[in-house]
Amino acid sequence: MKADNMQNMQTNEIPLHDIKPLLEIEDYSFCYFIGIVTVVTLIVLGGLYLLYRHFRTKNRFNLRKEHWKILNNIDLNETKKAAYELTEYGATFANDSDRHAKTYHDMLEHLQKYKYKKNVDDFDSETLRIIELYRGMIDV
Repeated sequence: MKADNMQNMQTNEIPLHDIKPLLEIEDYSFCYFIGIVTVVTLIVLGGLYLLYRHFRTKNRFNLRKEHWKILNNIDLNETKKAAYELTEYGATFANDSDRHAKTYHDMLEHLQKYKYKKNVDDFDSETLRIIELYRGMIDV
């Protein structure tokens, strides 16, 4: 009983001054986690958006490019049909610059004699020169 009494005496009578109360420590790990997740999400979404834009513009129909291909593949041996096609598809590029507009207008004047007739001759050398000049000016 003496040992019980002594142990009881130690716990009840001796104040413990070296044990301090629990301290609250600020923990920012959750904020860091949310920040990292947000940054990674923004980077992934930005990458997906850039991929979307790349594939959208890659597959988009380009009228200028199509008309340029048609202009370069016109058969100049079929004079009447070529005159109409040059007029139609060449108009796409006529307003690119003043030089384009003047050359297109000159080409139309030379092509006029090959339209609206039942039978037409082959293109003369001056008309062919203007057609090739206009084709060469086009930038797509």
